[in-house]
Amino acid sequence: MPKRKIIFSGVLLLAVFVSLAAAISDSEIQRLEKVMNWKAGQVIADVGAGEGEIGFAAAASVGKTGKVYLTELDEEKVAALKKDASRRNVKNVVILAAAEKETKLPDNCCDAIILRRVYHHLTAPTEMDTSLLRSLRSGGLLAVIEFAPRKSLTASDPVKDVPSNRGGHGIPKKILVEELTAAGFKLEKAIDDWPDDGYCVLFRRP
Repeated sequence: MPKRKIIFSGVLLLAVFVSLAAAISDSEIQRLEKVMNWKAGQVIADVGAGEGEIGFAAAASVGKTGKVYLTELDEEKVAALKKDASRRNVKNVVILAAAEKETKLPDNCCDAIILRRVYHHLTAPTEMDTSLLRSLRSGGLLAVIEFAPRKSLTASDPVKDVPSNRGGHGIPKKILVEELTAAGFKLEKAIDDWPDDGYCVLFRRP
């Protein structure tokens, strides 16, 4: 096989792997629900919701007396989420357009907030951390799912405009914990055996 074809095949396989790793399984959602203890009547936000798998699952758990916010920065993704919410006929889901430095969630609105594979993309983490803290109620829970920097992703899909201490595409758990505790969150628990070689860190707002 010519060298050019070998390189192309390698890039294609890597793209497929990244796509599959970014997708979330039902088992991961169920585990997240368990560790966060979703309950009827809660208000939960999925920041950087992607296709909304976590948020729509949370909407079923919190029920009619609860509410779920789904936020996205990309306008097309916001429109897609609104269309999907309409198709599902869910009445307890609110779709919001986020900003680079703000969640755009109401102050003190949430019992729980989730960021899955989003934090390492933040270009203004200090400001966003402050916004996340402001959006949580006292005692509220923040779950951040991330992965350590990966050489393959750093080479093929570098993340632009993020702080240099990330060390590549991803973020070391130590740095994530340092930044969020500096913002005022209290570290609750770190889970190192998360799917797809990831980790999940739980924080509370005091």
